[in-house]
Amino acid sequence: MKHRLSRPFLTLPVLFGLIVLALLVFCVIFADVLYPGNPWRMVARPNLPPLSPGFPAGTDMLGRDLAAGLVHGSRATLVVAFTVVAFAVASGSAIGLAAGYLGEAIDEGLMRFTEFFQTIPGFLLTIMIVAIFSPTRWTVILAIALMAWPPIVRVVRAEVLSLRRLDWVRAARVSGLSHIRIALLHVLPNVLPQIVVQSSLLLASAIMIESGISFLGLGSRDAVSWGFLLGSGRTAFSVNWWLSTLPGLAIFLTVLAFNLVGDGLERWLDPKRSRRAGP
Repeated sequence: MKHRLSRPFLTLPVLFGLIVLALLVFCVIFADVLYPGNPWRMVARPNLPPLSPGFPAGTDMLGRDLAAGLVHGSRATLVVAFTVVAFAVASGSAIGLAAGYLGEAIDEGLMRFTEFFQTIPGFLLTIMIVAIFSPTRWTVILAIALMAWPPIVRVVRAEVLSLRRLDWVRAARVSGLSHIRIALLHVLPNVLPQIVVQSSLLLASAIMIESGISFLGLGSRDAVSWGFLLGSGRTAFSVNWWLSTLPGLAIFLTVLAFNLVGDGLERWLDPKRSRRAGP
């Protein structure tokens, strides 16, 4: 415990990341209050620059408020990212727990299955799935989620393999507890810190992939997203630079914030890594 306290969680980079994420959560929760109505509607003269009266982010070629699109786009982008991570954590934790705890034969089969998905170019497969099926929000979520769970499997499996050799796990077996109870109630809680760290990093990756799909015009048309705003403004970048720059900056800051918080969690929750890193 002394070692963990010597490396506080709230370092300056982590604090910056938390502030960005807090602002993002505020926008997600109060999007309808800040900018009520449809963010697609035309509300002003086209091509107003940023800091115009009433339009802090300017307007696009059709006179739509870019700030409204950014605020509502945060909700659409994060809904996809968090749903993908929820699926990845649930499925990846279950497979990793089974692979690490249930013996060599099951471990071999599950890891070969996981490696099959890791050999496929993830972004390419995601684009193919979305292009073949209709580009709805759930199609995008399913396409990204299919490639998001293998890293969780490997982390959980590695932790379980190290935990199952410990004396308290052997004592639990001798006491007559079932394998399912030992795995779910005793082993899995000790793996949760690593799952939390990987989830924060996976959120950043999911946002990048979703933004890339929307940038290419293959994202969901049900709601405005940052990737769509970035892609729609690229054709007029030489004239209206803010149409792509501001959505790109939103994506950059959000991904950076999740990575900073994830790195801080890893240093705080993993004393061994901190010890290797030195003072």
